[in-house]
Amino acid sequence: MKTQDKKPKKELTIEQKINRRNFISFTAFTVLAAGAFEGWQWLYKAPEETAGITAGARKPLRRALNKTELFFRRFFSNNNLVKTYPKSMAARQVRTNSDVGIEADKKSDPATWKLQVNKKGGEVLQVSLQDLMALPKTEIVFDFKCVEGWDQISHWGGVKFSDFIEHYKLADYTKMEYVGMETPDKAYYVGLDMQSAVHPQTLLAYEMNDKPLPLEHGAPLRLIVPVKYGIKNLKRIGSITFSNTRPRDYWAEQGYDYYSGL
Repeated sequence: MKTQDKKPKKELTIEQKINRRNFISFTAFTVLAAGAFEGWQWLYKAPEETAGITAGARKPLRRALNKTELFFRRFFSNNNLVKTYPKSMAARQVRTNSDVGIEADKKSDPATWKLQVNKKGGEVLQVSLQDLMALPKTEIVFDFKCVEGWDQISHWGGVKFSDFIEHYKLADYTKMEYVGMETPDKAYYVGLDMQSAVHPQTLLAYEMNDKPLPLEHGAPLRLIVPVKYGIKNLKRIGSITFSNTRPRDYWAEQGYDYYSGL
């Protein structure tokens, strides 16, 4: 029996090809959008985490944030430095990212202010601004990033936290997991993993653009952690503590990521 020859397929016109591609794209988009919506609905309806050191986030989101923190902490290295810039690129008008913890005490006096470092056994080390300024000064010009989505190159000066630790013989405390810092009125507070705290670019800053810190930027002393978002850069530091458990953190209690690393 003779096999009948197959007729060649008729080639689609350009318009038919376009229509087919549009149909495939629209279908794929619809499926993905539906999946994303269902995922959002699931997350939105999920129960909130139990309030504690962190609060305000849905349980699945907080679990994801905590796992992400563990992942990045495994690969964190003090050899990884943020990009720095010449002073000429620093903003003259430096944007403020929050006034939490500084609005309640408008008359902070650098002459009477003391940084309190809580040590073991209840001992409290008190350090004046003059004491800090007598230590080697370090400056950094970097791109400050805010979780609100903006960033700005800014210039800061102060004491490396690692130099502060060395000078006051606090090295044993760096074997702990965390550092906690609070404003004098305790209205604003932050918790930092120790690796980020002793990063070589982390500063206890008392200057901005070669001048003493203005009130709105945390005078007389603030934290500058270039490897973190702005919510970790505490203004007007009043006290420092060390611990093996997470210290309380103002923004983590509002639902933000505790780690907040870049």
